[in-house]
Amino acid sequence: MMLKSKSLAIAALVVMCWALDAGRLCAADRPNVLFIAVDDLNDWVRCLGGHPDCRTPHIDRLAERGVLFTRSYCAAPACNPSRAALLTGIRPWKSGVYVNPQPWRQALPDAVTLPQHFMANGYRVLGGGKIFHGRYRDAASWDVYQKSFGDPKPTAKVAKDPHSRAGGVVWGKLDVNDSQMSDYKVVSWAAEQLAQERDKPLFLACGVFRPHMPWQVPRKYYDMYPVDKIQMPPAMKDDLQDIPAAGVRMARPQGDHATILKTKNWRHAVQAYLASITFADAQVGRLLDALDKSAYRDNTIVVLWGDHGWHLGEKEHWRKFALWEEATRAPLIIAAPGVTKPQSVCSRTVDFMDIYPTLADLCGLPIGDHLDGVSLRPWLEDPRRARLRPAVTTHGRNNHAVRTERFRYIRYADGSEELYDHDEDPNEWKNLAKNSEFAKYKADLAKWLPKQNAPDAPYDKTLRQSRNRGKQKTP
Repeated sequence: MMLKSKSLAIAALVVMCWALDAGRLCAADRPNVLFIAVDDLNDWVRCLGGHPDCRTPHIDRLAERGVLFTRSYCAAPACNPSRAALLTGIRPWKSGVYVNPQPWRQALPDAVTLPQHFMANGYRVLGGGKIFHGRYRDAASWDVYQKSFGDPKPTAKVAKDPHSRAGGVVWGKLDVNDSQMSDYKVVSWAAEQLAQERDKPLFLACGVFRPHMPWQVPRKYYDMYPVDKIQMPPAMKDDLQDIPAAGVRMARPQGDHATILKTKNWRHAVQAYLASITFADAQVGRLLDALDKSAYRDNTIVVLWGDHGWHLGEKEHWRKFALWEEATRAPLIIAAPGVTKPQSVCSRTVDFMDIYPTLADLCGLPIGDHLDGVSLRPWLEDPRRARLRPAVTTHGRNNHAVRTERFRYIRYADGSEELYDHDEDPNEWKNLAKNSEFAKYKADLAKWLPKQNAPDAPYDKTLRQSRNRGKQKTP
């Protein structure tokens, strides 16, 4: 009897050791993650077709490796709330983080961020460049974090050029090499991390700052877009006439747009944004090259996303900070070895709340019930699979846009509305909200609006005071 008990104990010990070893092997075999954030990148990239002149060969190259989502939308059209929502998995209407000067960690002290979740599950987690909003980096989310390096300043001649600024919209041609730019240095740092051997799976986040303003990049990128040959974004005269007052206030047509027109800088600003996108694309290309040269090449999930879109005069609006298509649509590309097929395109509507649960799912990590998104794995495996869930974008408390494959429905805090039929009106030029023929569609879309909106999270008093003094830089 003792012999039998002893044999069972030994067998149990063997099984336990095998399980521990299997767990270690399982952790070692988990895929790595290369997480690429590109700031203020709208749908102008070539693979999305948002601008016919735009050159993005490297982002296009990544799209060919996996799944390109053609209808992907941000949770909020501003850097801080968009990134806070994506990286915590908690929507603005639950966190109260609606705008840039609201420190997200203060509002969500117990939130487990996406990189923290990977860290807790055995990953080496590194971040560089802009991942969270630059003011609220969150040291607890990283084993190592490399901040941005700073860009060279434009010469006095460039700074005084009347075609390098229009009010707060700033750009300029830099007579420097790529290697002098902060984004280049951040990507070089990330490439060094990919070149190292590790005993843990790697989660590497790399944030590319351009095409965020100022659009000051090396001159050679401007030279790719002769200013007199640029195709201008589609715009309609008096586009705001059928827009409710709340939407006009977001557009601020008498602000940036009026200054751009007065200084005759619209074409020059479009050139600058295109140049900045192509500069950013070159840095993405360097990062992909580094991955391909590394030992991680065949076992790394790559996800690239832009935190929100950007207007360049459409609807008489500049920047983000609005609920229309140009401000809310941004690139999302996922290439997952063994899951995605090359050159896949998914035209279903998704939003960036789905990124957190998707990466957890792909890497075999738990998916918390608190996450507001769902895993996109079914659509990575079958991009044509039906999806009824729309994308929802929030800008300020109780202002929301619901986007399906066909419609965009906007409801503002005062109850005013907009409705656009993208099958007939891809530029959102005709507001159908008052058309009784679309009442049923509007009612169905409204069901996706939140029933409650959290109070505003506390504001960063220093940031608010500097803004009130007129010294706040572009968020």
